[in-house]
Amino acid sequence: MYRKNLWEKYVNYDEIMNFNEGYKEFITKGKTERLCVAEATKLAQEAGFKPLESFKHLKAGDKVYSINRGKNISLFVIGKKSIEQGLNILGAHIDSPRIDVKQNPLYESTNFALMDTHYYGGIKKYQWVTIPLAMHGVIYRKDGSCVEVHIGDKPTDPVFGIGDLLIHLSADQMQKTASKVIEGEDLDLTVGSIPLKDAEKDKVKANVLAILKKEYNVDEEDFLSAEIEIVPAGPARDYGIDRSMVAGYGHDDRVCAYTSLKAILDIKEVPNNTACVILTDKEEVGSIGATGAQSSYFINVIAELLNLEGNYDELKLRHALTNSKMLSSDVSVGVDPLFLNVTESKNSAFLGHGIVLNKFTGSRGKGGCNDADPDFIAYLRNIFDSNDICFQTAELGKVDQGGGGTIAYILANYNMHVIDAGIPVLNMHAPMEIVSKADVYEAYLAYMAFIKA
Repeated sequence: MYRKNLWEKYVNYDEIMNFNEGYKEFITKGKTERLCVAEATKLAQEAGFKPLESFKHLKAGDKVYSINRGKNISLFVIGKKSIEQGLNILGAHIDSPRIDVKQNPLYESTNFALMDTHYYGGIKKYQWVTIPLAMHGVIYRKDGSCVEVHIGDKPTDPVFGIGDLLIHLSADQMQKTASKVIEGEDLDLTVGSIPLKDAEKDKVKANVLAILKKEYNVDEEDFLSAEIEIVPAGPARDYGIDRSMVAGYGHDDRVCAYTSLKAILDIKEVPNNTACVILTDKEEVGSIGATGAQSSYFINVIAELLNLEGNYDELKLRHALTNSKMLSSDVSVGVDPLFLNVTESKNSAFLGHGIVLNKFTGSRGKGGCNDADPDFIAYLRNIFDSNDICFQTAELGKVDQGGGGTIAYILANYNMHVIDAGIPVLNMHAPMEIVSKADVYEAYLAYMAFIKA
């Protein structure tokens, strides 16, 4: 059904509400890509999925997962047809805009200990000051051992923050543009203020280091081989007096990651084509690196599957990619009643109206976009209508207003059918984003119908 209000479709909202309880738990636990992979792995194992390396041969119905460097996970339900005949793929990213700790972060100033940071992805920097922040990540010691750091999300944990200038002294600051009112180098994290009595200098910094040594057995130099992410503290919450929405950090794009993940975990019958979900990293900075969608990891995994099927050669791998169909499961811009001037109503997505098909994203003259084939869109319309699924179509704002990209064009480079299909979001890239619970549930149903088709 095209452009139908979902709340009018459902008589009973229990299914929608119950499904979103699981989603809220997922994004509360999975605030970084590593934590998302850990939670996805746990859920996959509970659903009977086994690691790729445990298989010596694959047959229809096998449930397989593969992890790449702790920051990607791909899952497969092997279909009745050979992999060479193509896969039905859902691809989402699990990184979100945030603040990263630098390699030499810790310093002291005016009796405060602070950490230098560098923001990751597209953020409005002024949104990240004076809010409670949590710290999640890993620190590797020189001997190769690893310690995980998680501070700020348990009710008894301390939180961190970035200060802002009080309104009484901000006359000069208030004259700056929004992009300059908080500079990138000023996003420094306050981490302590108690001095270590026996220290000779930088006594507050020394006390922080002493705590880190006691709690985690790490030294200052170990920050050189650390990956620590600063994210908003606290759980995802119901939003609105009617509890119709979810407020939380990282809906972009963990809302599509969770619904895609649940779709493949809940497959009960052996699909015709192999069903696949891949959750990737680094989308917010161009999908680069070993864990981004441009990495050879995904192709390598498909090659491994063909080999375990007893059917590998280079030509069959290329056939498998060309014959595949993919939904690039990424969020879209939802129409905000406070900012109607940046969207065009006929070609925009509305919260509560179902999954969004973006034929193209990109910016201005479709720069950097994947432009989906119309025959593929017709194919999807048929699937959605046959399964009583509400969907809508949209573009990313008015022409010349701005734009953005996804992983769609990267997978389309393999000559497969790809279109962006995700959930509309308000406050995208802010520390608190908003989605409709009805859209979350409908996306799950849409993804399930697609990978089973």
